[in-house]
Amino acid sequence: MKRIPRVTWWASVVAALCAGFAAVAVAQPAQAATGFTVSGTQILEGNGTPFVMRGVNHAHTWYTSQLGSLANIKALGANTVRVVLSSGNRWTRNDAADVGNVIAQCKANRLICVLEVHDTTGYGDEGAAATLAQAADYWVSIKSALDGQENYVILNIGNEPYGNTNPAGWVADTKNAITRLRAAGFAHQIMVDAPNWGQDWSFTMRDNAASVFAADPNRNTVFSVHMYGVFDTAAEITDYLNRFRTAGLPLVIGEFGHNHSDGDPDEDTILATAQQLGVGYLGWSWSGNGGGVEYLDMVTGFDPNQLTSWGQRLFNGANGIKATAKQATIFGAQPSTSPSNWPPSDPPPSSPSSSAPTGACTATYRVTNAWPGGFQGDVTVKAGSAAITAWTVSWTWPNGQRFTNTWSATVTTSGETVTAKNAAWNGRLAAAATTNWGFTGTFTGANTAPATVTCTAS
Repeated sequence: MKRIPRVTWWASVVAALCAGFAAVAVAQPAQAATGFTVSGTQILEGNGTPFVMRGVNHAHTWYTSQLGSLANIKALGANTVRVVLSSGNRWTRNDAADVGNVIAQCKANRLICVLEVHDTTGYGDEGAAATLAQAADYWVSIKSALDGQENYVILNIGNEPYGNTNPAGWVADTKNAITRLRAAGFAHQIMVDAPNWGQDWSFTMRDNAASVFAADPNRNTVFSVHMYGVFDTAAEITDYLNRFRTAGLPLVIGEFGHNHSDGDPDEDTILATAQQLGVGYLGWSWSGNGGGVEYLDMVTGFDPNQLTSWGQRLFNGANGIKATAKQATIFGAQPSTSPSNWPPSDPPPSSPSSSAPTGACTATYRVTNAWPGGFQGDVTVKAGSAAITAWTVSWTWPNGQRFTNTWSATVTTSGETVTAKNAAWNGRLAAAATTNWGFTGTFTGANTAPATVTCTAS
């Protein structure tokens, strides 16, 4: 949901380019801590393994029913998702229970979770925007959902927390927010967005990054720039990224796109340079964009089978997510292709269950992930020897399992009986073609697969 005003950038900042990078290298080693830490330009996992973000943004606060998208994002190769939350200052507040569920779903899908407060967007230009102090208040208010999650969660204090009005105010406000969170007991890695609607054309973040980093008593702050129309040439992109590398400070590209109303970002150089320098990136955004920037959707209508050209470029193109992402080691072995392929080193928590290979379609049920009291599953529907136009899958739960979320099918339950019908977009299958739908659920005691899974088609 980007609404970034265009500025006459090059003319206004060429002198600043020549002036050089005012920040000095910060050589202090990261303090020992649970979870993610900083070492020079690198982000490290708690065990010391370097971690490079490769993922996307997901607009959770506006589409809370689409949390199943996390499984689809993972299936396309991402190792990180940046989740849009609201503090309640501008949009409906995401409370501790909701945030706890988001974190659980990120972990279930083996995704590192970057959580951000979106209400701060464009402060100074947007009258309704929240302050960084208000964002810090929000994080403190939901601390119960975040405690103990330092290995899985990075706190992005506020999205694009200043517009183009008085961006210099960003420095003190960012330092104050960081120290407030540390004083409140947060040990998480902290991420801070640049001013100028995230694009830092005034170089306020770039030139003050060292002092902001030093203000964090944990020395565990990562800087995030958003690359849209300001970054429309290779020279601007490589210069900005290399300045942080030279200064020895950690930077990620927290948002970027292939096009924008304020100019045409050079996404090929963004991806190539990020890969060359080991800089993390998070594309904007999975689905649900409005306000004239619908072209930034990576999939149409939250449908993972309808990748847009932007989605194809980011996930499957050169230096894209599929080619470069590595899963965080906290989750164990890397899946061979997607979450529905259980890592060979981990035995599946229950055996697959299939419908009899007769009739117009078959369905195969499998558990793809599990954690105490919960699990994730996948159902593959396959057409028989002739094309079908619709399908229905059904089974009976053997151990009282219950759904917490489903996607890519319309699912109803009656007691232990489950009935799932195709979505509008995945009912038509050619002969021998397949489609998948998925779910998360709860269980108590055993988590046995259904004895029989039936599929009927028309």
